[in-house]
Amino acid sequence: MGIDGNNILAESLKRQGIEYVFGIVGIPVIETSLAFQSVGIKYVGMRNEQAAAYAAQAIGYLTGKPGVCLAVSGPGLLHCIGGMANAQVNCWPLLVIAGSCPEDHEGIGGFQEWLQVESSRLYCKYAVRPPSPKLIPLHVERAVRSACAGRPGVAYLDMPATLLTAEVDEDKVPLDFYNAGPLTLAHPDPSLVDRAAEVLSKAERPLVIVGKGAAYGRAEEPIRKLVENTKMPFLPTPMGKGVVPDESPYCVSTARTQALLKADVVLLLGARLNWMLHFGQVPRFAPDVKIIQVDISPEEFHNSVKSEVAVHSDIKPFVDALAQKLANKKFSLQPSGGWWQALKEKQKKNTEFVEAQANDKSLPLNYYAVFKTVQAHIPKDSLIVSEGANTMDIGRGMLLNNLPRHRLDAGTFGTMGVGPGFAVAAAMWCRDHAPNKRVVCVEGDSAFGFSGMEIETMFRYKLPVIIVIVNNNGIYSGFDKEMMEDLQGSGDVAQCTPPTALSSEVRYEKMMELFGFSGHLCRTTQEIEAALKEAVKVTDRPSIINILINPQANRKPQTFNWLTESKL
Repeated sequence: MGIDGNNILAESLKRQGIEYVFGIVGIPVIETSLAFQSVGIKYVGMRNEQAAAYAAQAIGYLTGKPGVCLAVSGPGLLHCIGGMANAQVNCWPLLVIAGSCPEDHEGIGGFQEWLQVESSRLYCKYAVRPPSPKLIPLHVERAVRSACAGRPGVAYLDMPATLLTAEVDEDKVPLDFYNAGPLTLAHPDPSLVDRAAEVLSKAERPLVIVGKGAAYGRAEEPIRKLVENTKMPFLPTPMGKGVVPDESPYCVSTARTQALLKADVVLLLGARLNWMLHFGQVPRFAPDVKIIQVDISPEEFHNSVKSEVAVHSDIKPFVDALAQKLANKKFSLQPSGGWWQALKEKQKKNTEFVEAQANDKSLPLNYYAVFKTVQAHIPKDSLIVSEGANTMDIGRGMLLNNLPRHRLDAGTFGTMGVGPGFAVAAAMWCRDHAPNKRVVCVEGDSAFGFSGMEIETMFRYKLPVIIVIVNNNGIYSGFDKEMMEDLQGSGDVAQCTPPTALSSEVRYEKMMELFGFSGHLCRTTQEIEAALKEAVKVTDRPSIINILINPQANRKPQTFNWLTESKL
């Protein structure tokens, strides 16, 4: 009996444990998507290939198994490149599969002909075109394994139309080619665990930094025990939030600057000393700080500063071993000690500022008042998606996560437009694994504009995403209607309209009317509260809450620039 490339591909993916495909179909992958569904793989049709790539990588992060992004040839694949780069930098497993020009049309101007494998290599760990239908299972296995092994990332499979439609004898296709099964955790060198424990036990001002690598590595249980037993303060990176609850008494996010600047030893668990942690350099860190760096990727060691101890290991077994060593040394900080007292004093001061802003309900609203209201009226176990400039930065501090892998945002690459795609994936994951959990997608108005039509995808698949748009009429900041009219009336519109400005008070909530429903326009905290209460009740479609805030609202003044200049 014959089997074609489409069905070989579908069977191979199914046997490697792939569950979800996000994409946009067209020539030559329409039959491919149908073959996926026929073997029991869930296919979600998106409205933009970038959003499909974002959704596929988010499902990979949430499940630990690569999501697949399916695209058409040429422009379809090229639209995925931004998503591929984001997944590669973010270290999330993603498999991109694109149809391509028939092989007998290559070199003579075939439809949507492009050098797809070559174009993908910069953004992938593995990129290949299977040379024959019989070898599709081999390359599917390698692609899935490459996306997951070591530091997770991207794999690309190029599927020419002639390969997808070619038929071969099914008996000669090794569909059960190989399945590596779950990867065994990498354990640390015991001598390095000893050194790390020795350095920490002598620290006067230790600090634990928890990164999204710890979240992806499912290391929440041992890290929580480590923090609780040693009473060391910890800082989560944005997507490390929830590994240890944000509401833990040992979380010092509200004294972030002080904690980084004054720590004498930093235990870095699955986080990188890149721009998000100011490269580990002065002036944000003490010049003599000792770094204990734990990472699955040894290439990451000593990149911006030399670490005192660099441990190649999965986070979970390292923390288990370290906790035992520290327990043997009876290491535990005193809450009344000088380090904790200094941090608590700074926390109190910063919290007072935030509370004053959050309690200011004068109109138009500021960010803090909006986020305090949102936080109070969404389920505490919500999976929060967030993107934007001030919207995302301020939201990191005010929208709390007490569970791991419950925050998705622009991440290391700082990509705008990820929100709706991430939210689609999160809602699909919730439907299959936690049906009572809600996805709250908090967007700046500029960020929402990148991928806003994925609202139709949410309607089509009946995904109850609560979309909250914090609308300040611009990028970073905007202008009210009167100011915009004055500015645009002073000359040529293209020369007089500020580059950061968007149209004033855009009625994004009216997008709901495209589908026969109503959205929510909010100007006051009472209106936000009422809108959220109504949205939480909706379980079979998305909701849009459009919150108009002060166009000039800003964040708390920073002691240092966020992007610390490198001193190398």
